[in-house]
Amino acid sequence: MAKKKTETASLIETFAEFKEDKNIDITTMMGVLEESFRSVIAKLFGSDENFDVIVNPEKGDCEIYRNRTVVADDEVTDSNKQIALSAAREIAPDYEVGEDVAEEIHFADFGRRAILTLRQTLASKILELEHDALYNKYKDRVGQLISAEVYQTWKSETLLMDDDKNELYLPKSQQIPRDFFHKGDTVTAVIDRVDNTNGNPKIYLSRTAPAFLQRLLENEIPEVGEGLIRICRIARIPGERAKIAVESYDDRIDPVGACVGVKGSRIHGVVRELHNENIDVINFTNNTALFIQRALNPAQVSNIVLHEEERKAEVYLRPEEVSLAIGKGGMNIKLASMLTEYTIDVFREVEGEEETEDIYLDEFSDEIDQWVIDAIKALGLETAKDVLNAPREMLIEKADLEEDTVDELLRVLRAEFDTDEQAAPAEAELPAEPAAEAAPEEQS
Repeated sequence: MAKKKTETASLIETFAEFKEDKNIDITTMMGVLEESFRSVIAKLFGSDENFDVIVNPEKGDCEIYRNRTVVADDEVTDSNKQIALSAAREIAPDYEVGEDVAEEIHFADFGRRAILTLRQTLASKILELEHDALYNKYKDRVGQLISAEVYQTWKSETLLMDDDKNELYLPKSQQIPRDFFHKGDTVTAVIDRVDNTNGNPKIYLSRTAPAFLQRLLENEIPEVGEGLIRICRIARIPGERAKIAVESYDDRIDPVGACVGVKGSRIHGVVRELHNENIDVINFTNNTALFIQRALNPAQVSNIVLHEEERKAEVYLRPEEVSLAIGKGGMNIKLASMLTEYTIDVFREVEGEEETEDIYLDEFSDEIDQWVIDAIKALGLETAKDVLNAPREMLIEKADLEEDTVDELLRVLRAEFDTDEQAAPAEAELPAEPAAEAAPEEQS
């Protein structure tokens, strides 16, 4: 008797634990409990079709009835669905062959193993419900801002908890370089993606995606949040610099001025959240040449030649403007290419330059090793003038060539045109990407 009481108490405890899960509504809870009982009954009896399971989660109990048909004592073929007449009359003396008997059974009578199986089944189904609830909560929120609390930081990612204690992951690759978190910090990020591999959802956040900057701007600048100003494109080098192109639906509103504010007052909150990431705001236009010119600000462009099928642009500037167009570490030209989605080739313009026929690099194969030509062509420089107009430092750095090799290359090409003045390479700071060919990167 003591054993049965212990098992019954364990069963009631199972109900109590399940009832305390406040994230599951009463209807769902009853359904899962019934499904769990039926699963265990099916394992015990081979089928649960003839069982009635009545769950009462408020009281923490469950009533189970097995329905069987009365047959003659020697005609029982399925003891789960049939009951002998003599056994039926022990329940009630007036039963006859062919009648149905509804007999209450007590789950605790099935023993400790059955109760343990029930608890494991319940735990499994609760976990499935939690996974479904987490996935449904976040699957349609990709691109939205969220604030969560730092729970633990690892080398490759940071674990955060939302208000419902759901786990969110911020990978190191999606953190701004100067991000540094302590446990308990509140972190704002954008929901980047929701993975649901094998029904086990994982929510990933990002602070480097262009969408993060866009959502911050929508929060900080009323005209953007209300839709009066549209953010057309965003290009970012997280933690360093960003360029955004905006346009206004109201001619009375200056989109750039509205975004920046007096002395940068309106955009200051965004810059602070991004650890002082510099943000350039320009007016968007469908005029590609003008858009590229604006994107290269503060450099003043002299001329632009577009190759629209290849999405490439040849940009000509005065010698003193070249370094401004390229920017420190090549950052300005790289962001301009990302923003405009055009590969931008920068060339310096020399006054008094006479028009001379250009020559493809392959024509110099008798004087220059083919591997050197191939290395230069890999930068997108196809002709002698392309090379002569490119910065010498870029040829050394990005083509991975020795200084002597580059100097000899330039000597051969200059000799062909017989003028050093025309061939003077652009003096510019080293870019992170080739200055003469900054390819646009795919935006998120």
